[in-house]
Amino acid sequence: MPPPPVVAAYRGEAVDRVPVWFMRQAGRCLPEYRRIRRRRSFREVVQTPELAAEVTLQPVRRLGVDAAILFSDIITPLQAVVGGISIEADVGPVVAQPIRCAADLARLRPLEPEIDVPYVLETLRLVRAELAPEIALIGFAGAPFTLASYLVEGGKTSDHRRTLALMAEAPDVWDELLGRLAGIALASLRAQVAAGAQAVQLFDSWVGVLGEADYRQRVLPASARVLQGLADLGVPRVHFGVGASHLLEAMAEAGADVIGVDWHTPLDQARARLGPAVAVQGNLDPAALAAPPPELERQVGAVLAANGGRRGHVFNLGWGVPPETDPDALARVVELVHAASPPAAPAPPRSGGRERANQASPDHQNGRGAAGW
Repeated sequence: MPPPPVVAAYRGEAVDRVPVWFMRQAGRCLPEYRRIRRRRSFREVVQTPELAAEVTLQPVRRLGVDAAILFSDIITPLQAVVGGISIEADVGPVVAQPIRCAADLARLRPLEPEIDVPYVLETLRLVRAELAPEIALIGFAGAPFTLASYLVEGGKTSDHRRTLALMAEAPDVWDELLGRLAGIALASLRAQVAAGAQAVQLFDSWVGVLGEADYRQRVLPASARVLQGLADLGVPRVHFGVGASHLLEAMAEAGADVIGVDWHTPLDQARARLGPAVAVQGNLDPAALAAPPPELERQVGAVLAANGGRRGHVFNLGWGVPPETDPDALARVVELVHAASPPAAPAPPRSGGRERANQASPDHQNGRGAAGW
């Protein structure tokens, strides 16, 4: 049986049409999701496999997308191993006791997925049993830097002041923190694949605040540990960060097969920088979903045109679905993308072009030094 189109496109294989799904598609703007949330808290839904599976499947039924992404949160594994972490409406994660020194690290134990988050794995099994074979099931985890920022800051922040200070002033503590978080993310993703996920995405939502030098020295090794630790499973690995246009090549070097591109960088520029062997995902500006239909159609066409009909493209937003989005606008995007011409055969690599981006230096390959979905 051929792989789902999303998986095939992630691998740079031929597909009949450009596949599409949306980050944060599971809920948010859908009325059927909001009906569930009026009766159940976010955490209740995540920890009730039948409800989480239903929410995961709702966008597939309503929108006709080519992939379902697990309904959960990047904080969910941390909630299972560290006490005092909550997700508050209109606020996001709140950490009662932030991690800011070496002594605090003792509270961050390894994740045992079958014991700590069995509901997440059961959700994946239920969804996979319901999905048609051509619809991909995507798992995900938070990348070490983004998880660290929540733990250090005590929640969402606008300046990451404490995070950047810890990185600079206590590098040993920082490296150990990212190492533990890399282990948690890797354990979670491997368990998700075993439970039925056919591709995985590593969300580094806030990594764009870093310069390239800091990213390479203090973050890339931990992300590489996660991504390279999945290599033997044979599933596509997507890496995505917001405001990270200056880090595209470095993020690919961490071991990604696919780079998610936010709306700030046109896909033709991203592909020229990443080389022909790296697939891309994205990158419609989420604000376009509120535009009049002709403008929405123009912007969808512009994203497809920037990709230039090349293989190895999965259409998505450049970030998550805004909560106020009209679901009909999302459905229209799916129709437009599916009606576009199928991707053409890949052009032969140009002489002197970059080699595959995830063939990193030895230090990056083995993760030496460390280790808003």
